[in-house]
Amino acid sequence: MTAADDHAALLAQLRRPGACGGHPDGAGLVQTHISSLLLCGGQVYKLMRPVALPFVDFSSLDKRRAACDEALRLNRRTAPHWYQAVVPVIGAAGGACIPAAGRPRPDGPLLDWALQMRRFDDRLLFSRLAARGELAPLHIDALAGVLAAFHNSLPPSPPAFGDPAALQAAAALNLQELATLLASPRWQGLPGAAEAAASVVQVQAWVARRGAELADRMQQRRAAGQVREGHGDLHLANLVWSDGAPVLFDALEFDPALRHIDLVGDLAFACMDLLAAGLPALAWRLASAWLEATGQHDGLPLLAWWLVHRAAVRAKVALLSAPGDAAGAGLPDGLQRYLAVAAALSAPSASPPWLVLTCGLSGSGKTVVAGALAERLGGIRLRSDVERKLLAGLPPTVRGGPDLYTPQAGAATYARLQQLAGDALAAGVPVVVDAASLQAAERQAMQAVAQRSGAGFRVLVCNAPLPVLAERVRARLAAGTDASDATPALLDQQATWAQWPGPDDAAHTRWLDTDAPLSEVLARVQSLAL
Repeated sequence: MTAADDHAALLAQLRRPGACGGHPDGAGLVQTHISSLLLCGGQVYKLMRPVALPFVDFSSLDKRRAACDEALRLNRRTAPHWYQAVVPVIGAAGGACIPAAGRPRPDGPLLDWALQMRRFDDRLLFSRLAARGELAPLHIDALAGVLAAFHNSLPPSPPAFGDPAALQAAAALNLQELATLLASPRWQGLPGAAEAAASVVQVQAWVARRGAELADRMQQRRAAGQVREGHGDLHLANLVWSDGAPVLFDALEFDPALRHIDLVGDLAFACMDLLAAGLPALAWRLASAWLEATGQHDGLPLLAWWLVHRAAVRAKVALLSAPGDAAGAGLPDGLQRYLAVAAALSAPSASPPWLVLTCGLSGSGKTVVAGALAERLGGIRLRSDVERKLLAGLPPTVRGGPDLYTPQAGAATYARLQQLAGDALAAGVPVVVDAASLQAAERQAMQAVAQRSGAGFRVLVCNAPLPVLAERVRARLAAGTDASDATPALLDQQATWAQWPGPDDAAHTRWLDTDAPLSEVLARVQSLAL
């Protein structure tokens, strides 16, 4: 018998009633290409399959034990209440079993090891929420906060990790393996196979060229401590909504180099999977919210490269995990979806990116409008309120003192916004800058950034009656959850010295009435002609 046969026989024994932790019912089974999960009541037991693949080796009992130990350590960082213990699989007299917690270990040889976890409601996996059309902005905003807090808590990785040349070599190898798989007799000649192979060639060339262009930026971020031991496998099926919050689970345990990566690479997996699920607005919402919470904007130029790399990895996994008879049904859907994302992101852009600058008094809805427009354009939002706090070393929602609002601090904030916008545009990412921009010089400076970058430029003026603005400002202050420190007194001052766009600015200025319910304002943003 082969190792695979032995594993299948072991699973058959463990699925008997009473074999898994003493649970009276038989166990359900879910399998991936590298693991087997036994579902028993409120528990899950994860066994590593005895495979030796190019990217993972679980061929020995010791290696599987080490993988279980590592999975326990890694996942207790983000889901400590779920990941419980590494437990033995025993060859007892009545057949293989996993002893119940607190019960004596039965006599018999050690057959394998399992990772014991608490079971969750898999209907609330982000992948399933997305498939049902139920994944919403509230899920994404919460995910951005949880992911940012996790990333911010991590220490820099040891110097051996994050080398740009090694990373680019790994990306090239993954694409070569994908090309080799597609060229195998199993897939060659199927409808779409030739087009898929051509897409891989396009992606290979782009990944190599863009990777070389980004090598210095990658090294700078590595030197600055932005390579850290992240999750490593943050696709939507490894995220679940539980007790009103997102939980990250099933971190990648088998190769340290795949999780000791630039933090942007960890973020990119979730963003890429949202793109592949047909949810681009949520993908860019996640990117913007994470950037605001971490201040990692200097990593934005790397995002597209990581998105393409992540998509190529998932495309290869889709081929590797396809059932043996899948070729009769054509190329796997996952391959086609992920390869389409990689090809689209690596194709030349049909038009230059936009730089849109908001303009308006406090409470006029600039932040909401900017976020919605950034999602529509497939880009990011830059908030003056957030960048002002980050420059001062403050968390975004901490109230700032008078020193944050001096002319010097204001000039530094706008200079920072201009720099970040220029970096994003250079990477081909559209930008919506959320700022009051009530002085003509501020708008002219941002227009110059767009001109230098060859980007389209618009000023979007948000307006509503002063009493409405005052009420919004008071409500926001009372809530205490936003980065803005604006007060009704500041609003009154703004109204007296604002320099509004005039006739000479008409060609690049758009006006948006925000005195309406939120749903209507958002609809106006979607239909706005730039």
